[in-house]
Amino acid sequence: METAQAKHPLGIRANILLSSVFGPYAQDDAFGSRKINPMELYHNQVTRFQGPFSLRMFHRSFGLMMIQANIQAPCTLLDFPARERFISELRENKYDIVGISSIIPNVGKVEEMCRLVRKHQPRALIVLGGHIANLPELETRVDADYIVKGEGIRWFRSFLGQDVNAPVRHPEACSGYGCRILGHTLADKPGDTAAILIPSAGCPMGCNFCSTSALFGGKGKFINFYESGDELFDIMCGLEKKLKVRSFFVLDENFLYHRRRALRLLDLMKEKGKSWALYVFSSAKVLQSYTMEQLTEMGIAWVWMGVEGRKSKYRKLSGVDTKALVTELQSHGIRVLGSSIIGMEEHSRENMEEVINHAVAHDTVFHQFMLYTPNPGTPLYEQHKKEGNLFPESAFSLADTHGQYRFNYQHKNIPAGMEEEFLSEAFRRDFSVNGPSLFRLIRVLLKGWQRYKHHPDARIRERYTWEVSPLKTSYAGAVWAMKQWYIRQPAMRKRINLLLQDIYKEFGWKTRCIAPLFGAYLLVAMKREKQRLKADRAYESPTFYEKNPAALEQESGTAFRKSGEVVNPAYRPSHARS
Repeated sequence: METAQAKHPLGIRANILLSSVFGPYAQDDAFGSRKINPMELYHNQVTRFQGPFSLRMFHRSFGLMMIQANIQAPCTLLDFPARERFISELRENKYDIVGISSIIPNVGKVEEMCRLVRKHQPRALIVLGGHIANLPELETRVDADYIVKGEGIRWFRSFLGQDVNAPVRHPEACSGYGCRILGHTLADKPGDTAAILIPSAGCPMGCNFCSTSALFGGKGKFINFYESGDELFDIMCGLEKKLKVRSFFVLDENFLYHRRRALRLLDLMKEKGKSWALYVFSSAKVLQSYTMEQLTEMGIAWVWMGVEGRKSKYRKLSGVDTKALVTELQSHGIRVLGSSIIGMEEHSRENMEEVINHAVAHDTVFHQFMLYTPNPGTPLYEQHKKEGNLFPESAFSLADTHGQYRFNYQHKNIPAGMEEEFLSEAFRRDFSVNGPSLFRLIRVLLKGWQRYKHHPDARIRERYTWEVSPLKTSYAGAVWAMKQWYIRQPAMRKRINLLLQDIYKEFGWKTRCIAPLFGAYLLVAMKREKQRLKADRAYESPTFYEKNPAALEQESGTAFRKSGEVVNPAYRPSHARS
């Protein structure tokens, strides 16, 4: 494997295939897939014990999409292929470069994909990237030519002889697809799903367990694709027009940390009358540095925030009462996804109940629970390596180091195997105490509406009006169905009924008439979903097959495809950084 940046002899004439690792993703197989670790972020890490109430959806490989949007060479993106589909692509089309993105647990699939490329495309150069690049001595176990650690746009541009400092073009894509809840698959209508917005890569906070921070160089190291609020505003206007959206999922580890950019974006939103909704990741300390007025005016409608643990030593939580902060945010209609860690250094069998109760007491709309895992490349990994308590791969497969199963090391206070029980209990406790996340989401939405429906700023009123519109119909029906579902659990049924009555009071007789109709359908769908889950049927993502303009021109606009694939021949990367 070569380590120094080189130039491909064909430059922008090189034919490129970019691919995610092959499926299946929600069942145990010989290449490292795990049933317990499906390719569904929410169901995997957030709502996994909520049965029919669990939020099911998939997300694209946005890093590969960003790279494809920013190279001039003919480039095909094969996202979520089956192994056979990957093989057929290699057999039927010639490529000069094959790029593969992966996380560490999928290293077995990467090994196999490299082997298949060597077999079917022996002249192609293989480029690996993504979190797998953090894996020590990766070059000794995979047959790849280049391993790219960090940001891939500049690397590919340099490799192809392009201007590495050219404006970064942003792809036009929704943040998720295949959304399913209560046994019902939501219609994929324009504007129903937030657009993805990627301002930066890396994380400035540098937590010792963070693989993303390690991938981009550690604490304080990050890359801004767009430095100013003006640039982001232009991109968002373009996405609004092309995708018919009013909401944006901001894929940035700590969006509000870049204060000048965020406040400039706010100024432009106010100046142009944009009532957008932003779904962001933020540390608690940074979030608390803004006023509620600023957050509301900026359209912060959903925030993923680490609460880690009651005795957390991380600076991002220093001096912050996370429970009080969550309560305040949700009283303004801002939905919070809290993230807690099970198995930190001070955790033990004796205090685990207290740890779990502390997390559950936040009563966030969603709550993620993950094991404290020393992933390769992180300072935490190096610490455990130095202490000599990491399990060898022969005893604990890398495929199981995904944070939802077991520790890959011997915890000083928790016997091996007990962590799985604690993790499961955390999910169950949150669900049983706080109820379904959908119930919590609807309750917080209603709080926001009641607080801001008469706000003097028309822009703010407009956002809360369109965000709350499902409460009049489908969400009211969902609450009605939940009430019937909990008929044998009077305490939860009472809480749900109080919410339903508040919705009726707020939206009147039409909603009172519509709710049972929607609800009856959803109740039947929930019962079907319960049976489906009992039968252990998994959800898998469809395959996406997309070509950039150079690849389409090369093939005279005809894209090779397989039956059942999602194809986007009208590929539209847009909105360059000025």
